[in-house]
Amino acid sequence: MKIAVSGKGGVGKTTLSSLLARYWARKGYRVLAVDADPDANLGSALGIDTSDIVPIAKMEDLIYERTESKKGTVGGFFKMNPKVDDLPEALGKERDGVRLLVMGTVKKGGGGCICPESVLLKALVSHLVLYEKDLVIMDMEAGIEHLGRGTAQGVDRLVIVVEPGQRSIETAAKVRQLTSDIGLHKVVAVGSKIRNSQQEEFLVNSLAGIPLIGVLPFSEEIAAADLENRPPSLDDPVIYRAISQIAEKLEG
Repeated sequence: MKIAVSGKGGVGKTTLSSLLARYWARKGYRVLAVDADPDANLGSALGIDTSDIVPIAKMEDLIYERTESKKGTVGGFFKMNPKVDDLPEALGKERDGVRLLVMGTVKKGGGGCICPESVLLKALVSHLVLYEKDLVIMDMEAGIEHLGRGTAQGVDRLVIVVEPGQRSIETAAKVRQLTSDIGLHKVVAVGSKIRNSQQEEFLVNSLAGIPLIGVLPFSEEIAAADLENRPPSLDDPVIYRAISQIAEKLEG
């Protein structure tokens, strides 16, 4: 499976991504968790020390080696199909059956960026989605910057994480439009920080055609884990029940 997770900042998409990754790893899958959010913190949610990890977008020597052009270059000649198939194994850092890959982001000026680092990242995402044999979970920003039209066809589900609030719903609608523009129609939603049935009903009535496949209730364990900078316990009964139901829907 190839799962992309998106949503407004702060709604809990990194928490959901990390819980799904650890749940499937516990079930015996080889899981590759990809941090494609500029505010990279998937590592801490997985319990992986990222202090020695350099995001791929900042690896100047690697970018030059694979594209034959220096990071930050705009225009000129460089490889548009760099070799990337060895990078998940070479650059990933593993714990408890989950391998983490930190992508980084490209700082853009003007209307876009056709530059070596963006070419390398998009080639890597295409490889992960279309050819990687492991189960891949991508924790993405609110946009879908790393996904291209061809890559989108290989994504099994794009999960938009939403909390009960109008701004979160508006972001979900924008993400849904972006995915539609590139031909990705396998889009679902997961509710986050849900305290009662009224909030869940609000999401069902507000998502305008995006199916809600499950909810992650508000959890004292998740809040405590965030404060203590550690992964939430999968053995917490509320968390395990919710994440197993969401995972089963995605598997189905």
